[in-house]
Amino acid sequence: MRRFSGPAAGVLDVGSFSARLVVLEPGGTPIEPALTHQTRLRLDRELDDEGVLSDRGIAAISAAVAEGMAVAKDHGVPNVFPLATSSIRDAANAADVVRKVCRDTGVDLQFLSGRREAELTYVGARRWYGGSVGPLLVLDIGGGTVELSAGRGSQAEFARSLPLGARSVTRDWLPADPPVRSKKVRALRDHVLEEVTGALGDVADEIADHRVAGCSKVLRQLARLAGDRPGRGRELHLDDLRVWIPRLAAMPTAKRAELPGISRQRAQQALGGAVVAEALLTITGGTMAICPWSTRDGLLLSMLDALALDAPAGAGSRPAA
Repeated sequence: MRRFSGPAAGVLDVGSFSARLVVLEPGGTPIEPALTHQTRLRLDRELDDEGVLSDRGIAAISAAVAEGMAVAKDHGVPNVFPLATSSIRDAANAADVVRKVCRDTGVDLQFLSGRREAELTYVGARRWYGGSVGPLLVLDIGGGTVELSAGRGSQAEFARSLPLGARSVTRDWLPADPPVRSKKVRALRDHVLEEVTGALGDVADEIADHRVAGCSKVLRQLARLAGDRPGRGRELHLDDLRVWIPRLAAMPTAKRAELPGISRQRAQQALGGAVVAEALLTITGGTMAICPWSTRDGLLLSMLDALALDAPAGAGSRPAA
């Protein structure tokens, strides 16, 4: 077993479907991490109608966190940020979950604010494209929230978060399977467009010349479904996506999972994600490039930057939430 003799940075990313440990060494890149380890989770199945995570779900989180941190320790990686994503942050009993996991494992799960997630997603996208890409507008549809960030340099000059994640809008607006009531889908489309317009309206002129990048599994899957065509590269186009919204609305979850690009785990959320992506594309010009790096990658790269500046190891080198 390989052990890291020098400094290294790791993130244990605990989400709805997995707890994934990713480790980078100085000079490394998320394209080829020095170490990865993943434990499967299905927290979406452990939430009741009130948004409370079950005892079984909490136990699964504790087991996954213990396993991931043990792997990091066995490989000599002390500097690990235990990131709890919106699937835990938005649970009605989130504070109880964090306390129980800490009692079970000794690990204090950390949350990032929506704004901080947006800032870190921008860092990941900027590093992926490089400085030569020019002004960049970064869009990230998560499960609980949508992150919006923009800038012309290495750090975001604008960062906002909206409660319009694919899981959230599905739970609140589209609980039926399939959601055959077209009025409900139209109402959601109007609501999301209004929210996105309000969030970006005051900076519309400033971001008009920005390249638009989409950074999330939701957007990658939608691009595979609706926008991945020979000669276009990894892009998602508004006209292509709009064709799929009524199709997705008419399909049960099981049928959506058979579509190209749509995973079984995220099939139920595919329509909600498509509606949110439609609003984002409507406001930002109709086309987005798909970027493979997102919040976790931006966090890892920021931690490496801190190591390069001789920041103290452990909690002291963690980016502020």
